[in-house]
Amino acid sequence: MSDSSESAKHRIRSYVVRAGRMGPGQTRALAELGPRFVLPFVESVVEWSAQFGRDAPRILEIGFGMGDATAAIAQALPDIDFIGVEVHTPGVGALLRQIGERNLTNVRIVQHDAVDVLERMIAPASLAGVHVFFPDPWHKLRHHKRRLIQPEFVRLLASRIASGGTLHCATDWQPYAQQMLAVLSAERQLVNTADGFAPRPDYRPLTKFENRGLKLGHGVWDLVFRKI
Repeated sequence: MSDSSESAKHRIRSYVVRAGRMGPGQTRALAELGPRFVLPFVESVVEWSAQFGRDAPRILEIGFGMGDATAAIAQALPDIDFIGVEVHTPGVGALLRQIGERNLTNVRIVQHDAVDVLERMIAPASLAGVHVFFPDPWHKLRHHKRRLIQPEFVRLLASRIASGGTLHCATDWQPYAQQMLAVLSAERQLVNTADGFAPRPDYRPLTKFENRGLKLGHGVWDLVFRKI
């Protein structure tokens, strides 16, 4: 077994694959649009320009959930190509449904572990940006080791972003926001674009969940760091 395979075998996962209900629209979208927009995981760097049929800036989104923000951003920014990484099949089906309804051509999906995708399928310094919106905060202290935003992972993310590109994270859990700020600030490849937390960029839409939380007085924290 190779060192990378051994490392993957023992890596702590930041997610749990849960069985989710698939609606008829999601099921149909998977069958009809999946072959075009979902790429299989491969062990080599992908020629993304060939996959999208053009050479454009590319942004990777990790854990897009049900894809609402992904679809809205992709529609608002048609000159950018988006690579969505998500492990949950209902979310993949939901984003595919939106791709069909919005007639999007600038989104591709990989249903696989984000670390593997970054290590194998994405070339160094090739991304214009990375989005990590509302990752699981793993509230319990004993589960903090499962949080996605950790020094080693941020180092990997930074290595895949081109100079001048951005890493944008958002969370509604303040303790996780503080940890994110500390981890991102400690990464020498990155520099904060704000004095601490950043105002929400216009391109990131408010989700229904976020809107409900804001009305209840809950906070949301954005972090936008630039690759040196």
